[in-house]
Amino acid sequence: MEWLTETKIPVGRVAGDVFDWLQDNGAWFFDGLSDAMEALIDAILWVLQSPHPLLVTAGFVALTWVLQRNWKICVFVGLGFLFILNQGYWEETTESLTLVLSACVVCMAVGVPIGIAAAHRPRLYAAMRPVLDLMQTLPTFVYLIPAIVFFGIGMVPGLIATVIFVVPAPIRLTHLGVSSTPMALLEAARAFGGTPGQVLWKVELPYAFPQIMAGLNQTIMLSLSMVVIAALVGADGLGVPVVRALNQVNTALGFESGFIIVVVAIMLDRMLRVDRS
Repeated sequence: MEWLTETKIPVGRVAGDVFDWLQDNGAWFFDGLSDAMEALIDAILWVLQSPHPLLVTAGFVALTWVLQRNWKICVFVGLGFLFILNQGYWEETTESLTLVLSACVVCMAVGVPIGIAAAHRPRLYAAMRPVLDLMQTLPTFVYLIPAIVFFGIGMVPGLIATVIFVVPAPIRLTHLGVSSTPMALLEAARAFGGTPGQVLWKVELPYAFPQIMAGLNQTIMLSLSMVVIAALVGADGLGVPVVRALNQVNTALGFESGFIIVVVAIMLDRMLRVDRS
């Protein structure tokens, strides 16, 4: 077996050379992207932290009613936010929500159009599938290395790493929803003179809406799962007390902050759940 190990395929060296080249020649792009992401994060953080916590809670309850029309879910969301206030994790929760909402804005803005394009071009999706598999299966800690190299320490590298890990979900589910539109509906729309744009907006997207919303739900859940990992690169939020508890072997702090993450995840899931019956 020596002949097989003597000549090593330079995977790591090639990747290092690529990142070095990008760092040397793409600084203008990464600086602009960092400024845009930081502006988005600051805007969402201001919306969540400037008003009184009870006003923010009332806003989320009202949004839940608009989306679900179910008073039980509204009560659950309200009690969940009151529990977070009671435990003293309001600031960390709003920081984590900022990371999650920022990731949702970026992922849905990128993922939905790409999913639509892939649904209309099977060859494009076939070429994209290995890349999507790589993005979802590569250990998430690997994303942190180039994120630190290009964007430094803070919320922005945490957001970039989260987006890379999460964006395949809305792409896949949007592709699934659009490509599964019944042929009978498409033929009927075209028979009545529908243009490709009209067919997309009035037939394909309404039919794919539950799948797109499922993609949004998955985006939120996967983004929330990244808050602890993002804390390793300086991102604020609920991941910070979890990492602190791990370093201090503090069971009480770890369980407390971990339970808050669970409460936030369940609230967001109930708020955005789509009834497919």
